[in-house]
Formats: sequence, structure tokens, C-alpha cells
Amino acid sequence: MANVTVVGAQWGDEGKGKIVDWLSNRADVVVRFQGGHNAGHTLVVDGKVYKLALLPSGVVQGKLSVIGNGVVVDPWHLLEEIARIADQGVMITPDLLVLADNACLILPLHRDLDQARETASTQKIGTTGRGIGPAYEDKVGRRAIRVADLADPEALKPKIERLLAHHGALRRGLGLEDADGEGLFAALMALAPKILPFARPAWRLLDQAFRDGRRILFEGAQGALLDVDHGTYPFVTSSNTVAGQAAAGSGMGPKGPGYILGIVKAYTTRVGEGPFACELSDEVGRHLATVGREVGVNTGRPRRCGWFDAVLVRQSVAINGIDGIALTKLDVLDGLKTLKICVGYRIGDRVLDYLPAGMRDQAAAQPIYEEMEGWSESTQGARSFRDLNANAIKYVRRIEELIGAPVALLSTSPERDDTILMRDPFQG
Repeated sequence: MANVTVVGAQWGDEGKGKIVDWLSNRADVVVRFQGGHNAGHTLVVDGKVYKLALLPSGVVQGKLSVIGNGVVVDPWHLLEEIARIADQGVMITPDLLVLADNACLILPLHRDLDQARETASTQKIGTTGRGIGPAYEDKVGRRAIRVADLADPEALKPKIERLLAHHGALRRGLGLEDADGEGLFAALMALAPKILPFARPAWRLLDQAFRDGRRILFEGAQGALLDVDHGTYPFVTSSNTVAGQAAAGSGMGPKGPGYILGIVKAYTTRVGEGPFACELSDEVGRHLATVGREVGVNTGRPRRCGWFDAVLVRQSVAINGIDGIALTKLDVLDGLKTLKICVGYRIGDRVLDYLPAGMRDQAAAQPIYEEMEGWSESTQGARSFRDLNANAIKYVRRIEELIGAPVALLSTSPERDDTILMRDPFQG
């Protein structure tokens, strides 16, 4: 049996939560390997809705769940999320959840900095303001506070002093008061007894699970087009969101990620600022937003909607090494007479079959569309490929041709069981 890595192949919000939840039934361990609590997953299980941001989706299934070292962790939010899920009947214990002891923490000063920068900037990035970016900056700058530091108060104090020496100048430049080092130390010591029971060397646990032949599911957050290297820079998130990060962000090594499953929406959405060649502001765009319920899980921000962009997804297939895709929200296209797929870009007098790296080129890209006939029949709730009408099947097959990857799973509603399995990722 192969391990499986699930990544978003667009700008996030592709329906990863449902797919990961569905795959969790076949997995033994579920791992988050990057990002923070800036990306939400919605799970619908037996009619009950679970909204997760930091916890791996496997907790709802009672599967061993790991928050890897590649994740930046807001410990206060983690405890709040654990309490909220407990109120829904899912008890999170150290036997169920493992937090990598070398993961870096998001602190209140990171949130302050994130929000102040976004407010002051003339070029909005569209961050969630939750401190994820500044936390990654401190990680790369080798001044971050890590989970393991909570167990060593004497070592923690000088680390806080070093951190505040850096943030002091930043805060004063943005008109913020100096951070309270003693208050921060006291707050971290207060939550340490609640966080440390979950802390373990996650890499060691995963290595043993791999040697024991247990099936590991790696769960990505955001999408490949928000990757800090490969996305629409600078309108990206602060971490590597591509499948290769599953190895580094978990400590598993390059053989760990296994089968790469890209989650792809049957149209395109993005949240926040940045280029979006296929964006629609017409009646079709409103249809996609309304029928698809395109609102951010954690932030409530409306998502921008547009036609399917095969150029971007083909690029994602390449940079992630995607073996197959899970195509979601096909039912949202029900009732549209004509469908369009972007097959190239026109930038001035140039025609490109990829998204260039330059910011001005990305903003200037105009889509070249291929049109297909839509369908009036409902695809919602279909659980077999034979249940789909001919035009829906043609649309799916054309997407496969254009992106260079087969459809392994096809989702036809938010419900877990409304999923057509065309190839089991765990079979490799």
C-alpha cells in the first residue's frame, strides 16, 4: 500500500477537507505538514459539520493525527480548536494528536505585526492577519520559539529577549508599542502544561509507522498557486504548499509522500488579492459563488470565481508531481448552457501555455478559451461514473487531456459518500 499526499492544485479552497476525510477511512495516520490556522477545512460527516483550521482532518475519524514541524502553530488557537471539537463530541487526547516538538509557534506579536503591515501597506497581499507570515520569518531568521522551548523556562527567557530585540524596531516603525516580554513569558508558561502533553518527536513516530507498513496520509493546506516559490508571488502564502514539502514538513524523507493526489475544483476560485485571468464578474460568476457557497471557512471572505484554468492546473501537475486528481464541485456547473476552459494566455503579442513568473505579466494575462456544451441534468450526489450525463463526462475527460493527469476521485456534493472512486490512491 502506498502513502498518499493531498495538495490543492489551484489557489486553495478546492475541497481538500472532504477528500482528506474520505481518504482517512483508508489511512492509519494523517499528517499536516505546512501552513498555519489560516486555511480552513470543512468536513460534513453524517450531517454534522466540523470546521478545522489547524487540527488534521483525521481527528474526526479517530485516526492518529500529526501536526508536523513544517506547520507554524498558534498554541492558543490550537487549544481553542481542541475545545470546540470536544463540544461536538470529538475528544482530542495525546493518544490521538501528536504535535511535533520542533514546530515553531505563532505568538501574539506575530499577529500584531501581520495586521499592522497589511493596514499600512499600499499593496495589499490579502493575508488573514493571523501572524503566519511573521512566524515563518522568525523561523527562517533562527529566532523563533519552538514547542520544545516550553519545557525549558531558563532557555526560553533569553530566546524571548532575542526575539523582542528584532521585533522592537519593527513595532516602533509601525507605530506599535513595545511587546511585553515578561507577559509573553508568563503566558507561555501558563499554556505549557496544556500543550506539552501533545509534544513528541513526530519524525520518529512517522518513521516507525512507515517501517511498520502503516498507511500515512499527508494533508496540505492552501494550494500550489499560493506556494511561496511557485505561486503568484508576492500574492502567496508564507510556506511551500507543494507536495515536496510533505517530506521536509514532516521529517519523513523524500520517499514518504507516496502517491500525490491534487485536489482540483471543476472551476476556479481564489481568496484575497492577486492575478486571476479567468475571473468572472457576470451572471456566471455569481452562479458559481452562490451555488458553490464560495465563502472562506475561517475568515468569511467571499471567494473570487471564474472558469476552469487548465494552464494553471497543468503547471500544478508538473511542480507537484501529481499522479492523479480529485475533481470536486462538478455539480456546481449543473444548469450552465455553455462552459469555458482556459487553454492558454495572451500577453500583449505573445501567446503562452504557462503562467510566467513576472508580476506584471501575470496581471496582464488574458485567457484563451475553449468552449464546451454544458448540461441541464443534475450531477449532484452521483456515486458512479455511469450516473453522469454525456456532456459532464466529456467535460471531465477534456480536463484530463488538458492537464495531463487522470481523475482518480470525482466529488459531486459536500457529503463524504458522494464520491466516485475511479482509482484508489492508496493502491499506488
